[in-house]
Amino acid sequence: MTNHSTEHRDRPLAGTVALVAGATRGAGRAIAVELGAAGATVYATGRTTREHVSEVGRSTETIEETAELVTAAGGRGVAVPTDHLVPDQVRALVARIDAEQGRLDVLVNSCWGGDHLLLSTWNAKMWDIDLDQGLRMLDLGVRSHAITSSVALPLLVRRPGGLVVEMTDGNAEYNRRFREQFYFDLAKTAPIRMAFALSHDLKDVGGTAVALTPGFLRSEAMLDHFGVREENWRDACAREPHFAVAESPVYVGRAVAALAADPDRGRWNGRSLDSGTLAKEYGFTDADGSRPDAWGYFRDVVDGGKDASADDYR
Repeated sequence: MTNHSTEHRDRPLAGTVALVAGATRGAGRAIAVELGAAGATVYATGRTTREHVSEVGRSTETIEETAELVTAAGGRGVAVPTDHLVPDQVRALVARIDAEQGRLDVLVNSCWGGDHLLLSTWNAKMWDIDLDQGLRMLDLGVRSHAITSSVALPLLVRRPGGLVVEMTDGNAEYNRRFREQFYFDLAKTAPIRMAFALSHDLKDVGGTAVALTPGFLRSEAMLDHFGVREENWRDACAREPHFAVAESPVYVGRAVAALAADPDRGRWNGRSLDSGTLAKEYGFTDADGSRPDAWGYFRDVVDGGKDASADDYR
């Protein structure tokens, strides 16, 4: 005999249908997997498949692998190759979700894929950045989100209670105080404003929109950048001491799963959130049992001069 209360506690998102746009790697992949671990059916989309590599140039992570990880975690993963800058591809994706599920409960806009453009122009003045490269960053980080929301929201709002998560880099407090490379600054600030605007549109139909950022993320690409693996990531602290406050992608994945499972998530509507803040609220931890607060660390220690260590913020 099934203990339904236990099943609900262990799989609070059973019956939930989620679309994670940009689920190939990093935060997007982890979000998809953690939604699956909570019982959701997750459509994992992106441009890199086992047959095709996107402009990011990383063939080691694919949407098929993400979908398999979702299923292995306890959910149902469905990989759908999608370029979210092509409206007809997004329309076909949403039509498929509608035909197969008849609903959409969670939309995670995690599309980016512009790091290869960003790193080569990080310290450049705006006028020294190739315009086509700059506009491509805006396409990848802003236009893709707008296209996806425009096409997917009519399905999501068909039922009350839908959740939209706009993924970005840095919370509103941090991004107000510090300027980054011109185009990246726009690309990471836009999702915060998107969530704010969508919160007003969704409120009348019982939905919730938030912006969410991880902290110092130990993504696959970041680990490669420092020449370490997840097992020995602390070795990178010799090169970058602030990496000591880094978090695995699991952390922000659990943040989204906690939001999706919270029947009172409407209290966050329109807010700019981060994984550390939500960990304190919902009680989850990173994969290693720690609870990093990266943005608190940067605010207090790195920028504020407080005499404390990264370990004090874990």
